[in-house]
Amino acid sequence: MAGHSKWANIKHKKAATDAKRGKVWTRIIKEITVAARMGGGDITSNPRLRLAVEKAADANMPKENVVRATQRGSGNLEGASYEEIRYEGYGINGAAIIVDCLTDNRVRTVAEVRHAFSKFGGNMGTEGSVAFMFKHCGQFFFAPGTSEDALMEAALEAGAEDVLTDDEGGFEVICPPHDFSMIKDALAAAGFKADMAEVVMKPDAETLFEGENAIKMQKLLDALENLDDVQDVYTNAIIEN
Repeated sequence: MAGHSKWANIKHKKAATDAKRGKVWTRIIKEITVAARMGGGDITSNPRLRLAVEKAADANMPKENVVRATQRGSGNLEGASYEEIRYEGYGINGAAIIVDCLTDNRVRTVAEVRHAFSKFGGNMGTEGSVAFMFKHCGQFFFAPGTSEDALMEAALEAGAEDVLTDDEGGFEVICPPHDFSMIKDALAAAGFKADMAEVVMKPDAETLFEGENAIKMQKLLDALENLDDVQDVYTNAIIEN
């Protein structure tokens, strides 16, 4: 199935993530803490914790940081207690935005998220106002030049839902969120390492932004991404870089 070329956007996002490694580590530590609190400190029986620990390894986070965060979440070390909050809203031209947060101060977080929306041309929505336009799923991206037949065979055999191609020859594998780690392992065993692999909120349909609107939308997304309590930002906007 062909779709709009996303490869430049994938590389742009990866570069931006790498450039903010310190912030990325902070977010992963929060995620490990919450995952351990909710499902225990054993990665073999806690898929969410396993995924967070894998993210830590991918981000080259020291193992002692992972251990401390796991112990805090399990109650063996004192530390801040975080709660999960999701905010929904609209960007430029009504583009849908989901903002997932982990915070120890709900009042501060909602004020900061609302301010970012209003300052950069967006609007906060109510709960459920845009989430229905997204699908919770595992998502893997593979660079152009990957063997389509071999990838498709390995992905579908592992339990993936779909394998999509873009205009530049890149590939996107979609799977149920609870099967993400299993499928990641199966793809790796078949010789496929994704350039990006995450459990995400994937938009059902996308809108291309160009020119001035693309610049405005990127500023709004960056403002939200840069908030300390924000873990992830999802949108149905595709921005031409």
